[in-house]
Amino acid sequence: MEQLKRFDVAEHDGVKMVVVESELLPPDPAVVVIPLLANYPAVRYLNPEISVLNQRLVLATRLIAAVRRASLQRVESVADQRDHIVRAIDVLLAGV
Repeated sequence: MEQLKRFDVAEHDGVKMVVVESELLPPDPAVVVIPLLANYPAVRYLNPEISVLNQRLVLATRLIAAVRRASLQRVESVADQRDHIVRAIDVLLAGV
């Protein structure tokens, strides 16, 4: 299994996604991610724009899912944008 950390960007079949699961959890074949999409309808705070490899993509927070870790290829880290990502998850789960 590829070593992925929280806020890493990974790619599968041309779709980039942010790992939002803590690396402190026990190993599992799946990991929780949120897709990064171009032209996704954005709602303030729920869908922030995230800069990945000089490209602005929208965090499609409502599409949060678990993906097989073995199918992902690490691209880079967006840990510097963690506040926007955590806020989006908070808005999704708590509405605030």
